[in-house]
Amino acid sequence: MEQLSALLTRPPLVAAVLTPGAAGVLAGAAARLLLARLRRGARVRAPVCELAVAVGWAACGAGWALGLVPPPWVAVLVGLWWLVVAASVTDLVHRRLPDALVLPAFPAALLLVAPLGGEAVLRAATGALLTVAAHAPWHLLAPRALGAGDVKLAAPLGAVLAAAAWPAPLLAAGLAAVFTGGAAATVVVAARLRRRPRPAAIAHGPSMLAATVVTLATVFAAGAPP
Repeated sequence: MEQLSALLTRPPLVAAVLTPGAAGVLAGAAARLLLARLRRGARVRAPVCELAVAVGWAACGAGWALGLVPPPWVAVLVGLWWLVVAASVTDLVHRRLPDALVLPAFPAALLLVAPLGGEAVLRAATGALLTVAAHAPWHLLAPRALGAGDVKLAAPLGAVLAAAAWPAPLLAAGLAAVFTGGAAATVVVAARLRRRPRPAAIAHGPSMLAATVVTLATVFAAGAPP
C-alpha cells in the first residue's frame, strides 16, 4: 500500500497526468467547436468532448510516466484519441463520419508515426492499404452495415495499428465485428422487449475505434511497440 501511495504521489506521474489532462480539455473543446462547424458534423453539449479527451490524454500521460508507452508514441496516441472522441460522437449521434474529419486523419497518422522511423512508416502505409482493402468489399456487399466513412476511417486506424504490431489490424478488425454484433444483438433484444421497431442499422465506426484502443492497449501492455 505504501509503495502504491508513493507511486501515485510521485511528481513526474502527477505532472504527466495533470498536464495532458488539462490540455485535453482544450483539445476537446476544439473538437466540439469543429464538429459544430462542419457541414456534416454534429452538435455536442459541453463538456462531453472536453472530459472524454482529457481522460484519454491523461491516461496516455500516465502510460508514459509508468514506462508503458515509449516517448515517441505519446503524440501518436493523443492524436488517435482525439480522433476517437470526435469520430465516435459524430457517428453515434448522426451515424455518419464526415470526410473533413476522417480524410485528413490518414496523412496526420503518417506524420505522427514518422518519428518512429522509416520502418514504422512503411508498416503504417502498408497496414492502411491492407485495412482499407479488407473493408472495401464489405462496404460494396452491405453498404448499410459498413458505410463509406468506415472504409475511409480504416486507413488511419490501420496505419497506427500496423505501426505498433503487424497482427494488430487483424485483431482490431475481429474485435470491431464482435463489438458491433454485440451492440446489434442488444438493440434487437431491447426493441423486442419494449415492442418497438428495430433500428435500421448500427454505427460500426465506434466499434472500429473502440477495437483500435483495446488492441493498442493490449500491444503496449505486452511491450510490443518499438
